[in-house]
Amino acid sequence: MKVSLIMRKDIERIVSMRELMGAMEDAFRAKAMGRVQMPMKVYVTLPDGDFRTMMAYIPDLDMACVKIVNVHPNNPWKHGLPTVMATMVLIEPDTGRPLAIMDGTYLTSMRTGATGGVAAKHLARRNSRVIGMVGAGSQARTQLLALNEVFNIEEVRVCAKTRTECEVFVKDMQHLGLRILIEEGVEETVRGCDIIVTTTPVTQPLVENEWIEDGMHINAIGADAPGKEELDPEILKRAKVVVDDYEQACHYGELNVPVSKGIFKPEQIHAELGEIIVGRKAGRTSDDEITVFDSTGLAIQDLAAAALVYRKAGKLGISSEVELL
Repeated sequence: MKVSLIMRKDIERIVSMRELMGAMEDAFRAKAMGRVQMPMKVYVTLPDGDFRTMMAYIPDLDMACVKIVNVHPNNPWKHGLPTVMATMVLIEPDTGRPLAIMDGTYLTSMRTGATGGVAAKHLARRNSRVIGMVGAGSQARTQLLALNEVFNIEEVRVCAKTRTECEVFVKDMQHLGLRILIEEGVEETVRGCDIIVTTTPVTQPLVENEWIEDGMHINAIGADAPGKEELDPEILKRAKVVVDDYEQACHYGELNVPVSKGIFKPEQIHAELGEIIVGRKAGRTSDDEITVFDSTGLAIQDLAAAALVYRKAGKLGISSEVELL
């Protein structure tokens, strides 16, 4: 029994952000229609971070998937490693045999960025032009890649812990041909933007309520574990809040702290993203609404991305094979 091995370098050259955005939209559509199996992710806490296992089965894809992914915020400066690293295993539903093992680090970042782009497509004003990036890591990069597929961006503002991080971000993203400004702080980055993207691992809010104006959209990406939050909870109370998954968002997403403190109630969530995609609930209904997408990361996203990679790699004949059993 042979299993395909698919490396990051191959994944990078065979799948585009546009393709991944289509795959994410399909996955959330299937979720809204009740055509997925997806247990909640399981966390193991480690001294300097954590790792999670994420599992899903989508009959429409005729595939299942398991991902092991860590989050270690100190990795870049302490060990020279990425904050997030992941491995994905694709499984054949009929037999349970592993079809492929592939790098999930790049795919995790890309599928999260792709989902942010899909959410903004449905929730941000169509004429959005100014983007504020709070955080300048790998996730900020993929979020901007996806937003660039949807909007005619005129200006990007970015801030991070250090100016050096921002300078590297600007250099890495210059191929997009966008005007990218490095700001000194979060307030300067956020005020006056159309779309704000937060991609930090903080446990105290960075974005203040008073900086948020009517009509803004926020992709809240960084809070993906208990105790993390990036937004002043008062923003959530003013906004139309959309999540990737009701239960997971309340325990692990941007909502987890406000919900645990009773500041924000689960019933105040407007919709899951999939419900908006299938038309069961409305997305943005006026230019004055404040909208927030709370992204926690779902296993169906991993499966949809891995299935796309596996099928493209097979057609192109670029994967290698090993015998595990």
